Amino acid sequence: MDIEYVRSRFIKHFDGQTGNIYASPGRINLIGEHTDYNGGFVFPGAVDKGIMAEVRPNGTDTIMCYSIDLKDRVEFKVNDPQGPRASWARYIYGIVQEMKKLGVEVKGFNTAFAGDVPLGAGMSSSAALESCFAFALNDLFGENKVSKWDMSLAGQATEHNYCGVNCGIMDQFASVFGQEGKLMRLDCRSREFEYFPFYPKGYKLVLLDSKVKHELASSAYNDRRKSCENVVEALQKKFPEKEFQTLRDADWAELDAVKADVSAEDYKRAHYVLGEKDRVLAVCDALTKDDYETVGQKMYETHEGLSREYEVSCEELDYLNELAKANGVTGSRIMGGGFGGCTINLVKEELYEQFIADAKAKYAAKYNREPAVYNVVIGNGSRKVC
Repeated sequence: MDIEYVRSRFIKHFDGQTGNIYASPGRINLIGEHTDYNGGFVFPGAVDKGIMAEVRPNGTDTIMCYSIDLKDRVEFKVNDPQGPRASWARYIYGIVQEMKKLGVEVKGFNTAFAGDVPLGAGMSSSAALESCFAFALNDLFGENKVSKWDMSLAGQATEHNYCGVNCGIMDQFASVFGQEGKLMRLDCRSREFEYFPFYPKGYKLVLLDSKVKHELASSAYNDRRKSCENVVEALQKKFPEKEFQTLRDADWAELDAVKADVSAEDYKRAHYVLGEKDRVLAVCDALTKDDYETVGQKMYETHEGLSREYEVSCEELDYLNELAKANGVTGSRIMGGGFGGCTINLVKEELYEQFIADAKAKYAAKYNREPAVYNVVIGNGSRKVC
């Protein structure tokens, strides 16, 4: 992201004055999809693409926002009970309200922001936006009293309360806590996490963007979460002596015991979640041994589960996964909430050029557009740039 570009837009739209510039990244997730709201493990990392915003207090009670990418301007009061209608401005409005709940005395400010996280690609541009403004407001108005975890939770609450997506904590966590060259294994229940150096020698990590856009709030994302909750309710009834907070607490025998008590669809989705819980731990073990073949195998298994059991894939993503297999790619799977976006691919360096060329040509021939290619660089989390 170009600092000078963001600054030039801020100066143009806000009377020639300058403020502080903040940035937060999008994220990739090596494995562990749809496990965060089930209390399981995830394995994300921040990327070198994200949101950059210039922010300056304006001495009023009005927040003036300019989206550089959308060329759209929205204003609202700090204490506005309803907030703006524009969907992109709802994220900023929500963060303002959630940071106020944490004791940050937010006052009016001007901001212009832009991003280079591809929208709808499953790299969580929304979490990057939330984290960027949570960090900025904490720095400008909160005297940096709000913890990184509280900033992450404020972003999650923004999704829940103002944007209609009942998401887990992974995206905001990765955006705030990310470190260059490191992936993170997060226990979404205890919030314990560990950094894992990620420099896979002889391999590249690359995203292929299907160019199929998703809107999680209007998709079946929330239905998937309800399926998991339905199975937890059945488990609680079947085993009253044991506490089931989420599917994290269930084992395979217990899931099979309630198979007749839940719908076939709910069972299938819960079956995926238990399998994914096991796969994340297997990948962690494999990484400690530099066993990237096992990592890749588990990625393919995850794609199969997301496509056939959790049913969040689409024809285009399945085709990209098939192309990866045909080209000898070590591992490939859907990344993100699903219904569009990217596959994440672990590719041996000697196969990389041929894979990309083949994927572009065959995907374009089938769908009349090339997939976008994003090479993954693991970067830092939320920060003040200048």
